Amino acid sequence: MRKLVVDWIACDGHALCALAAPELIDLDDWGYPIVHAIPDDNASLLLARAAVEACPVMALRIEKSK
Repeated sequence: MRKLVVDWIACDGHALCALAAPELIDLDDWGYPIVHAIPDDNASLLLARAAVEACPVMALRIEKSK
């Protein structure tokens, strides 16, 4: 299982990650991401990678869950 991790210091709340992967990321009232676990399928992993690439400040990364 993998998860999206937000670097809260770097995140500026652009919300581009949620636009790239709305199935995996919701936004709070201020536009900051609320991330969900990434299901174990290729389509979800591709969405997660798109969200990571969409972030203009590189505040997202994908990690393996423990």
